[in-house]
Amino acid sequence: MSLETELAGAKPRARPAFVVPLLVFIGLAVLFAIGLRLDPRLVPSPLIGKPVPRFDLPPVKGRTLGLATGDLKGELSLVNVFASWCTACREEHPLLMRMSRDKVVAIHGLNYKDRPQDAERWLAQLGDPYTRTGADVNGRVGIDWGVYGVPETFVVDREGRIAYKHIGVLTPKALEETILPLLETLRK
Repeated sequence: MSLETELAGAKPRARPAFVVPLLVFIGLAVLFAIGLRLDPRLVPSPLIGKPVPRFDLPPVKGRTLGLATGDLKGELSLVNVFASWCTACREEHPLLMRMSRDKVVAIHGLNYKDRPQDAERWLAQLGDPYTRTGADVNGRVGIDWGVYGVPETFVVDREGRIAYKHIGVLTPKALEETILPLLETLRK
């Protein structure tokens, strides 16, 4: 039997080069669909329960008190990561101002990747709810804190450990349902 005769009677096979990319595409589409259903605010932080990172930031321009690791020990506090260029930060700012006015908890600001004059102007215009405000101009400290973006808010216990991380705009609902109950528990 000749090679031509054998080839003429053989059935054509499916090409794996076509099947493999199709399977990869289907797998990626499934992963993408699952990812679209996840809430980005529920990203767990590996820093929960651990001491705040070691840092020492100068004050935001026009302010006298910077922010450092030692400032977050001995008192229950919130550390709010904000920037003048952050639209969502403007949305949560009135809530921070009200919390500061009502002395709910000490609030400290970590000004993330902002130009000094812009941060100064932003706090002068909108009000300054922060006891201390550190200028993280190059974003190095934010990286150490595991900041994904702004705004983010951390609850820090009296021992200087991160107890909770809120990603995104701080809302009255998040405050009432999560942060205030946590603060009460940590006060005991």
